[in-house]
Amino acid sequence: MAQKKTVENNTVEKKDRWVLKNLIGAVVFVVALLILASVGLRVITRHGKTVTAPDFTSLSVQEAENLAAQGQVNVKVVDSVFVRRLPGGVVYRQQPKAGATVKKGRSIFLTINSVVPRKVVMPNLYGYSITEARTELKNRGLNLGNLRYVRDIATNTVLGQSCEGKSVKAGDLVVSGSAIDLKVGVNKDDDATLVPHIIGMKYVSAVDALHDHYLNTGRVRFDADVRTYADSVNAIVYKQEAEGEEMPLGSTVNIYLTLDPQKVPAK
Repeated sequence: MAQKKTVENNTVEKKDRWVLKNLIGAVVFVVALLILASVGLRVITRHGKTVTAPDFTSLSVQEAENLAAQGQVNVKVVDSVFVRRLPGGVVYRQQPKAGATVKKGRSIFLTINSVVPRKVVMPNLYGYSITEARTELKNRGLNLGNLRYVRDIATNTVLGQSCEGKSVKAGDLVVSGSAIDLKVGVNKDDDATLVPHIIGMKYVSAVDALHDHYLNTGRVRFDADVRTYADSVNAIVYKQEAEGEEMPLGSTVNIYLTLDPQKVPAK
């Protein structure tokens, strides 16, 4: 009887060891599987293998491809625009932006400046307000140029439109990005405006703010660190003339721009 009991106990112990052994083996297998999955995921997603997106703006496509190879990314041209002040065939914009953290091998999408000027149809701005005219020009890919005021009973109503000194009619083809100068009416009782505070604004925003007050940009002086068109777009106003003064509509305001935020006076 005792011998039978001993045999039964040995059998139970062997069974328990077998279960424990298989349980440990299963745990080890699961852990190994998780490690392999993690490693595989890292390989597939290049986890931890990131680079900084280079700045391709103002480079030719060939130069951008060479820089991309050095920076361990790829570039793809996906769109084009026409910017008059930028050389044809160079990079105008990129996505993701320069300085962004991206994975190695990531494609950076480029918009280049067209070599052939794209033309758009000139709208009819006669009778528009300045705000309406500027909106219509932007919708057509054009820019608001200078405002020239003449005596008329309708203040801030467009009476004429020109480009590079020549009158342009509705339906004429003009180069995309052109500045359209407007002849605008002004009543003698409304011929004054206050010069706004534009310090701290980027170039385009500063020009828009002056136009909002029926003024023109005068001399635009960039610091020596502003070397490219992209730089000029990102430059900020650190000095302006005639702030807060009352001036006739259509007057010019001189502005000074920099890329150094330390030069911008504190508010």
